This record gives sequence, C-alpha cells and structure tokens, in this order.
Amino acid sequence: MTDRRTELAENLARVEDRISTACAKAGRPRDEVTLIVVTKTYPASDVRLLAELGVRHVAENRDQDAAPKAAECADLPLTWHFVGQLQTNKVRSVAGYAGVVQSVDRAKLVTALSREAVRTGRELGCLIQVALDAGSGERGDRGGVAPDGVAALAEAVTAAQGLRLDGVMTVAPLAGPYAGRQLAAFERLMEISSDLRTAHPAANMVSAGMSADLEDAVAAGATHVRVGTAVLGVRPRLG
Repeated sequence: MTDRRTELAENLARVEDRISTACAKAGRPRDEVTLIVVTKTYPASDVRLLAELGVRHVAENRDQDAAPKAAECADLPLTWHFVGQLQTNKVRSVAGYAGVVQSVDRAKLVTALSREAVRTGRELGCLIQVALDAGSGERGDRGGVAPDGVAALAEAVTAAQGLRLDGVMTVAPLAGPYAGRQLAAFERLMEISSDLRTAHPAANMVSAGMSADLEDAVAAGATHVRVGTAVLGVRPRLG
C-alpha cells in the first residue's frame, strides 16, 4: 500500500501542475500564486509530512481542531491561516497561533483581534472576507461582509493596534448573482481588491479558489489559493 508521505507528495505534485498550468494560461509567473493547504479534519502527522514536502502555509477553520494541532506542530516553519467564521470567544485562542485571519467580517471582531494581538505582542495579518451573496449591510451565508462594507472595515483594521491589513478573501457563493459563476465571482473580488489598494497599497493579498475552482481563481488574479481535498483526499464526515 502506498504510504501517506508518497500519497501526499503525488497529490501535491498534481496540484502544483494545475497551478503552474493555470498561471501559464493566464500569462502569470508561477511565483505570483501561493498554495495554502487546508488541513481541517486531518491530523498533525499530515501537517508534519506536508512541511517535509515543502508546504509553508496551512489553513484551519475550527479553532477546537486547529489549536491543539498548531501546538503540536509549533516547531515547524509554518504560517497558520484561520479561514472559518470566527466567534469573538475564540479570538484569544486563534490569536495565539494564526499568522493570518482570513475571515475578518465585522468591527466587533477587529476590536477583539486587536486586543489579543496587543496582549500577546504579536502582529496579526487580516483579510477582509467579502460575501458576494450579501446585500448592503448584510453578512453572507458563510460569513463575510457585503462589498459596500469593505472600505469601512479596512479602515477599522488599519486603525487597530497589532493588526495588519493584508487584503481580501472570498468563498465562491452558493446563492445570489454569482452562484455557479466562480470566474465572475473571483473577477469581482479582484475589482474590490483594486479599489482597496488605492487607499491601502500594501493590502495586495487576494485569497480565492479551492480544489474545484483554483484555475478560475488564478485566471482572475488570485495571489493565494486554498486547497484541501486535492492534496489530502476526501474528508471524513464530521460527527
């Protein structure tokens, strides 16, 4: 039976080929796109193998799973990204291990993250999660702020101690005008990113695309893709 390290290496190679091919089609250098491996539901042993294979960015979406895993892998040269909806009562824990929180979508969360960043003496990177299925003043079904709320939230992040505004993130919506139109959704995110960078030039990170649609994300201009299943395999059902 193929051992786990070999399996992960082969999967990573396939994903790398997909990213490289997508970059070539889009006329982009390969080094413009960073792979983040989403390790949710998989054990710390897989994270160690991924690190051995050269992965430097991993993501989690549930603090109760991520915190012990990050602690177990604290010796590895990894940047941990938190990509799930984040409740304020989990901020203290998340701020202890995450280098980047990709799901910033409300002012109350900015305040909580800032407080913990200052308390721990860390700087936290923040991405504004944009909900392309949300109307003005609403939050998306899977979290995120409506497009017209991005500018105000970005100002809140930049004004907060201990936080660094890195850019924007989205999840391809399941409802609304962009449902089933991943490329159009990611192109809209790029427009929002461009607007954001006029006021915040350093906020140039655009996180979009997952296993099924990373090519569309690369074509649109994403700088980071979040890939789980294509690297680690089909996830076990959560109980």
